[in-house]
Amino acid sequence: MLKRAGLESWTPYLFLFPAIALLIIFRYIPMASGFAEAFYSNSLSLTGARTFVGLDNYRFIFEDPVVWKAFSTTLVFSLVVNPLQVGLAVLLAELTNQRVPGIGMFRAVYLIPVAISMNVTAIAWGLALDQNNGLVNGILRSIGLPRQPFLNNAGQALWTIIGIISWVGVPYWSLFFLAGLQGISKEVLESAHIDGANNFQTFIYIKVPLLRRVIAFVLVSDTVVNFTLFAPVYLLTRGGPQLSTNLVMYEAWRRGFVYGDIGVAAAMISVLLIVIIVFVIFEFLVLRPQH
Repeated sequence: MLKRAGLESWTPYLFLFPAIALLIIFRYIPMASGFAEAFYSNSLSLTGARTFVGLDNYRFIFEDPVVWKAFSTTLVFSLVVNPLQVGLAVLLAELTNQRVPGIGMFRAVYLIPVAISMNVTAIAWGLALDQNNGLVNGILRSIGLPRQPFLNNAGQALWTIIGIISWVGVPYWSLFFLAGLQGISKEVLESAHIDGANNFQTFIYIKVPLLRRVIAFVLVSDTVVNFTLFAPVYLLTRGGPQLSTNLVMYEAWRRGFVYGDIGVAAAMISVLLIVIIVFVIFEFLVLRPQH
């Protein structure tokens, strides 16, 4: 009997073992390997030379102005795009939660960007925003407005990237908020209306506080996604013009696979990971449930 009870106590762990093993093999071991590579100087050359250099790679990235520029650009980018996407996603979810004619069709249409991969989205928007032959500039010319350089201008490129990824991110994250809104008890909302609260007051003082856990989850997830953004920058701007869109992930890729300095690239990713952890902890502290 005791033997059977002991076996049953291990049963849940046996079912979890494949998932845990895959997580360790494909997530934690590569992560540890990346941290270790930051202490070596190696390259992609045929000789495969690899030398232990201690903290030299970290010292280099803190002294390199291009790397500093990449980190500062990524920080500004994240501080803008994360609250922007979360705020617009909450408003979009509130809009699509209304029971009005045609809302089902609207939900289907606004979710189309979510069904398209980010690579395809970036290429399509790159063609649409072309300075000479793009659809957007064609529309601007037709209504008498001057053409805009968008991705070819240092002052507009980063904002254009923010707009492109928000075109996908806002409807995607709104799905989580829509689920949260639909989980709010109708009795709570009816009580608020009986007490004299209008729709705006109900949204601000009832719905948003009750979405606190969902907001925390979405904000943390969005932070991780945007801090590690790579594909649109690689496909559209290659970090330019004038390093205005040179985010950390792209600069790390450039250091590792263009210049062949894997150690410096690993050091950059390690520092980026620490920055992400700090931001995530801060967001959890700010948005922790209030009792």
